[in-house]
Amino acid sequence: MEKKTLAIVGCGKLATLIADAYNAHLLPEYELVATYSRSKEKAQHIADKVNAMDSSSSCVPCASIQDVLAFKPAYIVETASPNALKEFALDALKNSSSIVTLSMGAFADQVFYEEVAKTAKEHGTKVHIASGAIGGLDVLRTVSLMGSCEASFQTEKSPNSLRKYALYQESLQHEKKKVFEGNAIEAISLFPTSVNVSVAASIASVGPENMRVSITSTPDFVGDNHRIEIKNEQVHAVVDVYSTTAQIAGWSIVNTLRNIVSPIVF
Repeated sequence: MEKKTLAIVGCGKLATLIADAYNAHLLPEYELVATYSRSKEKAQHIADKVNAMDSSSSCVPCASIQDVLAFKPAYIVETASPNALKEFALDALKNSSSIVTLSMGAFADQVFYEEVAKTAKEHGTKVHIASGAIGGLDVLRTVSLMGSCEASFQTEKSPNSLRKYALYQESLQHEKKKVFEGNAIEAISLFPTSVNVSVAASIASVGPENMRVSITSTPDFVGDNHRIEIKNEQVHAVVDVYSTTAQIAGWSIVNTLRNIVSPIVF
C-alpha cells in the first residue's frame, strides 16, 4: 500500500501529540516526511522523535515553508496560527498539497476564505477543518441547510489564558466577568489564537458575521468550557464541550487524518 506523504507546520505541544499518535501506528496510511517551525529546535525535535522510533523513517526538519512544499506532501497539518496559515495556504494548495488545519480563525477573513476555496477547487486540493476543542460541526451545518437559523458561541476561560490580550485586567483574578460580546470576526481579531473554534462553528452554520460570541473569565477556572447553540423553527441543538487541556485539539487532527483515508466516513 502506497502511503500518503504528510508534513507538519507548527511544532508545539499539539504537533508532539500528533507525532506520538503517528509513532503509535494510529496513522498507518501516512508517511511523515517533513516538519517546519519558526523554532528550528522544535522542528528538529518532532523529526527526531519520528526517526528514532523507526530507523527506516527519514522525516526532515525544514528551514522554510518552501522546503516543506518541495516535498509535495499530500497533506500538510497546520498547528501554528491563523497568520501562519495565511502565509502558506495558497502556495500549498497550488502545490497539490491539501491542508488539515486548526487555525480556522484565518477564515473569518472572507476574502481569504473565498480565495482558498477557489484555489483548492482549481487545483484539486482540499482544506480539512478539524473540530479542534469542540464538536457538532455536522449538526450545525445540517440545521443551517434547513433554512433561516440563529447561532451563538459561549466560552468560559481562566483569566490566565487571557493575559496576553489587551482586554485583560488583574481584577479578573478575583471576579467572574464577561470580557467580550460580539460576532466571530470581532472575537478572532481580539483573541487571534483563543477562539479559532468559534470561527469553525460559524463557517459550519451562520457565518462569522452572524455568529454571536461571548467570552467569560472565571477565577481559578481550569481549561475551556464551550457551548454552541443553534436553532430554527424545527430544531434546537446545543453542543457543550469542556476540556481541561488543549489535547483534544491535537486528537481532532488525528481523527481528521484517519477519517480522510477511512472506508467509512463520519
